Amino acid sequence: MYYGAIKDCDIANGIGVRVTLFVSGCTNRCEGCFQPETWNFCYGQPFTEQTEEQLLSMLEPSYIRGLTVLGGEPFEPENQREIVPFLRKVKEKYPSKDIWVFSGFRLDDEIRVPGSHPNCEVTEEFLSMIDVLVDGRFVLAKKDLRLRFRGSSNQRIINMRKTMEKGEIVLWDDEP
Repeated sequence: MYYGAIKDCDIANGIGVRVTLFVSGCTNRCEGCFQPETWNFCYGQPFTEQTEEQLLSMLEPSYIRGLTVLGGEPFEPENQREIVPFLRKVKEKYPSKDIWVFSGFRLDDEIRVPGSHPNCEVTEEFLSMIDVLVDGRFVLAKKDLRLRFRGSSNQRIINMRKTMEKGEIVLWDDEP
């Protein structure tokens, strides 16, 4: 897996001060994407053990609320297979920090559908480690700069903890 950028004090991609990892590779290729360079699976730097250690170190300060993963597309199967082992380490070392993931794929009719492109052998484990999922492709015709944590009105902000508990989509409601 490759990554395009790491931000150590991000306040735009989730609640609080966050560490953000932008992964590379995306087959959605949304018109108007704010980072089309990340569509290329080989864009940026290789995601190595050193990269993991750097991210884990950045997550350490008490003022860091959590980790955000976006892209590119985190739910491309080849990205999931690299992200899941890293998220295990994050959860083990920082169980109180939250994890936000942004995906152009929709949870209920793409990500969780066996046989669909984003669904692979690690998808359910990946979902189990996410606190908030922002899902849905960016749609230029539905772009709305007033929206919080999403670019177009078709995108949803999903509370994954409650969604997994209830077995149905529960939207995030700006909890503390």
